[in-house]
Amino acid sequence: MDRSFVNGLGIDAEDSTIVEAVVKLGHSLGLQVVAEGVETPLQLSRLREIGCDRGQGYLFGRPRPAELIENEYSLV
Repeated sequence: MDRSFVNGLGIDAEDSTIVEAVVKLGHSLGLQVVAEGVETPLQLSRLREIGCDRGQGYLFGRPRPAELIENEYSLV
């Protein structure tokens, strides 16, 4: 789910409605929903309440080069 919708989550009623609809649509299609641009605890809390499956954004960590992540989390 695009960060432009997540940005107003918990603040803008229209954005909150869109986010809820996207999560419900994704789940009805058997998909896991990933929210982009999660930057605040309020956004994270609201996404959890709505039932969003995953999130990514500055709240979880700053962008890093793929090589570092691949080496850190490699299981091989």
